[in-house]
Amino acid sequence: MKKSKPVSRSGRFTQGPGEDVARFTESISFDWRLWRYDILGSLAHATMLRQAGLLSQAEAEGIIRTLDAISQEIAAGHFTWKPDLEDVHMNIEAELTRREPAGAKLHTGRSRNDQVALDMRLWLRDEIDALILEIRNLQSAMVELGARHSRTPLPGYTHLQRAQPVFFAHHLLAYVEMLERDAGRLRDAWKRVNICPLGSGALAGSTLPLDREFVARYLHFIDGKKRPLVSQNSMDAVSDRDFIVEFASASALLAVHLSRLAEDLILWAGSEFNFIRIADAYTTGSSLMPQKKNPDIAELARGKTGRVVGNLVSLLVLLKGLPMTYNRDLQEDKEPLFDTADTVRATVQIVAAMLRHTSVNEAVCRAAASDPALLATDLADYLVTRGLPFRQAHHAVGAAVALAEQKGKKLNELTLAEYQSIEPLFDAGVHALFDLDQAMARRNLTGAPGDREVQRQLRRWQKFLARDEAKSKP
Repeated sequence: MKKSKPVSRSGRFTQGPGEDVARFTESISFDWRLWRYDILGSLAHATMLRQAGLLSQAEAEGIIRTLDAISQEIAAGHFTWKPDLEDVHMNIEAELTRREPAGAKLHTGRSRNDQVALDMRLWLRDEIDALILEIRNLQSAMVELGARHSRTPLPGYTHLQRAQPVFFAHHLLAYVEMLERDAGRLRDAWKRVNICPLGSGALAGSTLPLDREFVARYLHFIDGKKRPLVSQNSMDAVSDRDFIVEFASASALLAVHLSRLAEDLILWAGSEFNFIRIADAYTTGSSLMPQKKNPDIAELARGKTGRVVGNLVSLLVLLKGLPMTYNRDLQEDKEPLFDTADTVRATVQIVAAMLRHTSVNEAVCRAAASDPALLATDLADYLVTRGLPFRQAHHAVGAAVALAEQKGKKLNELTLAEYQSIEPLFDAGVHALFDLDQAMARRNLTGAPGDREVQRQLRRWQKFLARDEAKSKP
């Protein structure tokens, strides 16, 4: 078997791995994307080593200057990644040492175990921040679309059967609430990502005078009072991937919410509903049927949920049998993590864009919501206000529905005499209950789909999103 050249191996080994082993074990094909954070962590480590007296001023300056040059080359696409160097850490360190002899000292007090844990945390902090901003953009798209159609009624559904009338905006605001919980889970997960593991070494820290708190401050691993946040157990620090699982879990639930939204959009865009029209740019045609206009973006959003949920399961299974501390199995955490982050961010972005290019067929929605059967519960509530216990009122309205079906009538077409044959408490005001606008005006409990309440909720979200946007600007 042909052997590759010895690379980055300790003195324990007389030769490098075989080419097949190198191919199987390399991670540079996917962990290269951590380069910015790997260099940032190295800059912090070099600065700390200088303060600890483990690097001279000239050595530290040479390392920092060379790392900056390498960073610029990578950003410009001029850096050559070498698979035989295994990973992002060794690629950068080898190039650093080739250009700057003092680079050989950079790994003082550091292991790839705590180095990769640091890189992942730095990367994931930024990813969470970016994803939360994408969620805010999607919420804004929903609020804007809802505000344009805040007084458009449509049927609300249970069991995918028409149930009661709601406003289109109210339906969208349900997803805005879901997304806010998603953002909250991500913010909460961010707190546990924001712990600095560097200084934990391979698993047992270091005998050298490392200043972990300095590194934490340098890399902004701090709490609200600017106090450094460092891991408290070196074994846990290098083996902990809970923060990745948390992110994957929050992302999986976010993907589920996007999938549910996509399902509603797919149904609404179908000719049987015809509640919305998605712009041509966000639909596709058929290679055979020229009349087709398919909601492919929504379908893909629904479909991609499977891979995001699968990534979560993959991570959980990866971790479940590992002993302390670092095991090479953990190399397999990156691809599902990267894929999850990429998938949910891309999906949130495209769904927001699609909603901004979606129109509502108001007349069709109102016609569907005007089905008198949707106000059957209002009839029961009406009888309750006249003193009838709800269970009896529910039974009476059920009997009215059955009578209407028997006579081939809609509920609002039954005569007063027919209503009173079922329950004498019905009076001449019963038919006024079927005025849809009046029915919507009666629904003004907090969180209900009444006109005033929906307007209030829209204003609340508009103010919240505007305030949040202002805070996020530099």
